[in-house]
Amino acid sequence: MDNDTEKRWYVVNTYSGHENKVKENLLMRAESMGMQDHIFDVVVPAQKVVEEKDGKKIEKEVKLFPGYILVQMIMSDEAWYIVRNTAGVTGFIGSSGKGAKPTPVPEAEVQKVFDEMGINKNEAPTDLAVSDKVNIVDGPFKGMIGTVTSIDTENDKAELDVDLFGQVTSVEVDLNQISKM
Repeated sequence: MDNDTEKRWYVVNTYSGHENKVKENLLMRAESMGMQDHIFDVVVPAQKVVEEKDGKKIEKEVKLFPGYILVQMIMSDEAWYIVRNTAGVTGFIGSSGKGAKPTPVPEAEVQKVFDEMGINKNEAPTDLAVSDKVNIVDGPFKGMIGTVTSIDTENDKAELDVDLFGQVTSVEVDLNQISKM
């Protein structure tokens, strides 16, 4: 697929300590400029760690790559411009400069970061509707076919009817465990 039409992950350099603010600004700019179909997700790579302070355990978030965020986008001139010109962004990693667009991060590298963060970012179908037939591609019902009976986008779950030993049974799966047929 052509780079200009494919959703890919890119590493963006920000001022250190401003990663969350840049994420907020970038998502707001994408929405206000009608670019949600080009800029999809912004992730500040971080993980929770438990430290002991004064005999009390405190959970805090530690950035894995201070000064960097991951942006999932379709690399178009407009999207590239919006990201580059967001307050706090200093540039893209993987660009030679001189107006050259950056290269995307290989999917395997992005998955390593998400694994370290403890999140699964497999592609979940976004155009899912009740009564759609889906393949279950992960989890205990992997390899089965189901029919969507309800979708809970807030919790990224779907309720499916599957044929289990000749009987229609309702099961709940994560959206990233299914693919639309």
